Amino acid sequence: MLHTYKISIIQIIAALLLIIAAGLYSTRGVYEWVEERYTFPLGEKYQAVFLDNGQVYFGKIAKQGTDYVYLTNIYYLQLREPLQGGEAVEADTSASDLALIKLGNELHGPEDRMTINREHVLFIETLKEDSKVVQAIRAHRAQ
Repeated sequence: MLHTYKISIIQIIAALLLIIAAGLYSTRGVYEWVEERYTFPLGEKYQAVFLDNGQVYFGKIAKQGTDYVYLTNIYYLQLREPLQGGEAVEADTSASDLALIKLGNELHGPEDRMTINREHVLFIETLKEDSKVVQAIRAHRAQ
């Protein structure tokens, strides 16, 4: 006895929806893996965020995702004496030539929060409590 099966449009649509749902569920697992891989403790410790333009920002990560890192309580390093005549800076500048600057007093008056495109982040390091940067930040905040 030969059976013939008729497949209706509704069955095809239901099968396609099931395949799409399974694909989305597995993609969610990949997304969660990426989020876990790029996750740092939010707001607990200070991090150094190194950017592809050479700038480093120190602060606390308030929120993050696969596209952006949101930083607060932001500081950065700056040479103590401004360059004169556009001369190049020697690579052997000592730590005493650098000052830790609190974000917010610049000419354009930024708020103390920053949204950083993750494409420009080279890496992020969590700073130890006894690091000189964390000690300087704590001293500044105690004033």
